[in-house]
Amino acid sequence: MSEKNRGEAKKIGLKYVTDKEPGYTRKRTRHGFDYFNSAGKKITAAKTLLRIESLVIPPAWEKVWICSSPSGHLQCTGYDIKKRKQYLYHPDWSSQRNETKFDKLIQFGKLLPRIRQRIKKDLAKKKFTKEKVLAGIVALMQSTRIRIGNDFYAETNDSYGLTTMRNRHVKVEGPRMHFRFRGKSGVLHEMDLKDSTLSRIVKHCQELPGQELFAYEDEEGKVHDIGSEDVNNYLKSITGDQITAKDFRTWSGTVKALEILIGDEDLPKDAKEYFKTREVSTIKDVAKHLGNTVAICRKYYVHPLIFSADKKGDLYKTACSVKSVRKGLSKEECILLKLLQQA
Repeated sequence: MSEKNRGEAKKIGLKYVTDKEPGYTRKRTRHGFDYFNSAGKKITAAKTLLRIESLVIPPAWEKVWICSSPSGHLQCTGYDIKKRKQYLYHPDWSSQRNETKFDKLIQFGKLLPRIRQRIKKDLAKKKFTKEKVLAGIVALMQSTRIRIGNDFYAETNDSYGLTTMRNRHVKVEGPRMHFRFRGKSGVLHEMDLKDSTLSRIVKHCQELPGQELFAYEDEEGKVHDIGSEDVNNYLKSITGDQITAKDFRTWSGTVKALEILIGDEDLPKDAKEYFKTREVSTIKDVAKHLGNTVAICRKYYVHPLIFSADKKGDLYKTACSVKSVRKGLSKEECILLKLLQQA
């Protein structure tokens, strides 16, 4: 995996690095932080200090490592207040990773039935184990399309996702749940969900000590918060692959676009202007579905193949050719998977 990553970093003019390599450290002072190179010498170069400041490293992080090169794909690591390791990447690396996320959709679609089967099994457990709570988070992620959450954004921007939500962000009344929280860019999100199994998990988590919503109690009675890394490790244990929580949003956005397109049969399909209007309208609807801006939705959450296939007539043909549905997938998901495999 590291060889592949090295190649990808090189293509975009970056160097693949790890925090095992010599880097910069920081020490707290009365007025902030001082930074030191690997030889222990204090850094005074204005350009270097400006780059470090631009990383916006949370003050609470400990054991901070900062890449000595501005072209390192990984710019900083540290441990948050819960002793969880966090990462800050070069903007170009993050952008490149986002652009290649569509490449994983075929594999994700193939593995989705296995994920759903495991979730069903773990949700059926009587005790509120770590696996049951994790299954509940993934199930909520599918039902509500709420982002997984990031401790960095929660600490610096007061924006939340599933794994960073506080107890106050959800009200539970029987099987009904009302979510109200601020997400990325300070956007207020409100949504309702009715599910007796998931509401019991949320209610149980709210009754545990601590302010963060999702947590579990181990066999010794110690309470542990659940973070995004725990969710991604859970998905990896199920699939044996690098499937992450973010892949669910990409899949959900692309499936939603497909549903909209194959459900629209009003206008003639040979009009160029029609396809342009149709694409814009679809992206707007998907953005609303995911709670994203139109620009972000188009760039990261709807596979461009959907619209090119629509214009060529391949989307309609593929939809008509799918007669049977694979267990664990909806008909629309089967159509999408077949379309991706044919490309």
